[in-house]
Amino acid sequence: MRIHIATDHAGLEFSTQLQHHLAAAGHEVVDHGPVEYDPLDDYPAFCIRAAQAVVRDQTAGIETLGVVFGGSGNGEQMAANKVHGARAALVWSIATAELAREHNDANVIAIGARQHTFDEAVSFIDRFIETPFSGEERHARRIAQLAAYEQDGTLAPDPRAGAGTADVLDADESSFDPEAG
Repeated sequence: MRIHIATDHAGLEFSTQLQHHLAAAGHEVVDHGPVEYDPLDDYPAFCIRAAQAVVRDQTAGIETLGVVFGGSGNGEQMAANKVHGARAALVWSIATAELAREHNDANVIAIGARQHTFDEAVSFIDRFIETPFSGEERHARRIAQLAAYEQDGTLAPDPRAGAGTADVLDADESSFDPEAG
């Protein structure tokens, strides 16, 4: 499997170790940066590029996943999720790694390199890679709803609207702008 990875300065040493681990397990590793330690570097471009590559490869039929990490993993997850088609999950345990794949068909995992030992993080990543999407209808339906919103802002009807309450999105101050992407 091809694994795209990205980090910032907080995870650079972790990244090097992880690349060796993944390659030894037979994976093709693509590193999206950084290439040297810079305590002032910014993670968004690195993580966005990794997520773009995952989506591009999956669209081309290549078996691939992504791993992004930094101090907490939060910002890295947010950056990856800005990419159309990326489903990045913040993972902090074996269970969340497994559920991210089984229920959410996550294609990118985000981990806080300062929150876990290397061995813990590797166990999460290995479980994420080895766990398939369950394909259950309820999970596929929910993923399709996320994709529809990402594509054109489509949402399921607000269940409160039938009880005499207007859908929040009927208001003029809706924040979705399909022209902005």
